Amino acid sequence: MHTVSNIQSANTAQYINLEAQYGAHNYHPLPVVLNKGKGTQVWDVDNKVYFDFLSGYSAVNQGHCHPKIINSLIQQAQQLTLTSRAFYNNQLGNYEKFMCNLFGYDKLLPMNTGAEAVETAIKVARKWGSLVKRVKENEGIIIVCKQNFHGRTTTIVSFSSDEESKQDFGPFTPGFLSIPYNDLSALQAALQLPNIIGFLVEPIQGEAGVVVPNEGYLKNAKSYCTDANVLFIADEIQTGIGRTGKMLACDHENVKADILILGKALSGGTIPVSAILANDEVLGLIQPGQHGSTFGGNPLACAVALTAMQVILDENMIENAATMGNLFRTEIIALQNPFIKTVRGKGLLNAIEIEHENKDAAWTLCVELMHNGLLAKPTHGDKIRFAPPLVISENELRTAVSIISNSLSILN
Repeated sequence: MHTVSNIQSANTAQYINLEAQYGAHNYHPLPVVLNKGKGTQVWDVDNKVYFDFLSGYSAVNQGHCHPKIINSLIQQAQQLTLTSRAFYNNQLGNYEKFMCNLFGYDKLLPMNTGAEAVETAIKVARKWGSLVKRVKENEGIIIVCKQNFHGRTTTIVSFSSDEESKQDFGPFTPGFLSIPYNDLSALQAALQLPNIIGFLVEPIQGEAGVVVPNEGYLKNAKSYCTDANVLFIADEIQTGIGRTGKMLACDHENVKADILILGKALSGGTIPVSAILANDEVLGLIQPGQHGSTFGGNPLACAVALTAMQVILDENMIENAATMGNLFRTEIIALQNPFIKTVRGKGLLNAIEIEHENKDAAWTLCVELMHNGLLAKPTHGDKIRFAPPLVISENELRTAVSIISNSLSILN
C-alpha cells in the first residue's frame, strides 16, 4: 500500500474515511477530495485549486462543466430523461443521424459505459462471424493485444494481461487470442488461423502507459484484416473525440474501423454515454430484442452527447489538442530531467516513464504534483499519464510544466 506524507485536513479526511468505511475498493485514488470543476481546473473541499491532468481518463475533453453542455443537460432533464427503448423518443434519431454523418457509418447502437460498448462490439462481431463469415456457432475468435485495457467486466478481463484484474474472478470467457501490440508479423500469423472474426485494438494503449504504435501499424493492420475477411474493431473510448489531435486516433493513418467504439468524452464528462458505429452489413444483423439497455439511447444522454460533440467541432478543440500536445512534449523533453526516461504521446494524451531506484517514485511524484496544484495518476507503476482537457491554453500549459519541473525535485 502506498503511503502519503501530507497531513490531511479534517475536512478532507472525513470524506476519505466515509468511503473507506462504506465503499468497496475501486481505484487507488490520490488523497484529494474534489467538489468543483471549471475548464481545466478543479477545486477540493478546502478550496485549493488544481490543474486536472487526468480529465476523468479523457472523459472531460471539453473541460469541466462546459456551459453549453450543462445547459443542454439541464434543459433536457427538465423535459424528459428516460423512456427506455420500449418506446421511441424525439432525441435518439437526431443523435444517431448526427453521429453517423459525422463518422461516416450507416448505424449507431447506443449504450452507457465504455465497457458496455466493448461488450456490444464483441457480441456484434460474433454475430457477424456466425451469419456472414459462416464460422461455426460458438467458435469465432477475436484477436486482442497484450497489455490491453478495454474495461473490467468478466468477459473483458478474460483477455487481460493484468493478473490483478483476473485473480479469483474466473472462470473466464473463451474466444480470444492475445498477441503482442505493435507487432504486424504476429497479427499476420494470427489472421491465418481458423475461425478468426475480429481484431480488437486500441490505436494507442492508454492504461499501458500511452504506448504509441509505430507509424503504419494501424494502416497495415486494417489492410491485413480486410484481406483476411476479419473485422477491424477500434476501441477509441479514450483516444477518440479529439484527444490525440485528430477526431479519432485512427485518423492519423486514415484508417476507418469496421466497428468503432466510443465513450467517455461523448457526454463531456456529465453522464455515462457510449456507442458503437458500423455499417449495415455489420450492425444491420442485430434484430429487435437481441441486444439493448434500459438507459442506452435515453433522451437525456442523446441531447447531451449531441451538444458535447458539437462543442468539440465548434471550439477548435481538436486543433488545440494537436498544438498544445506538441508544445507539452517539447517542454517536458527540454527539462532534460535524469529521472524521465521517455516522453511519448499524441495530441494531449501523453505520458512520461520514470526511471528511479524507488519503485514507488511515480506515485511519490504524483503526490508532490498534487501538493503543488496538479493532478495526475501513475499507471503500470513507473509511468505517469498527462491528459488535460482539450481547452487548455498555452499559459495554463506552461504553468503546468513549471509545476511538473518543480515537483521533480522530490525524486532527488
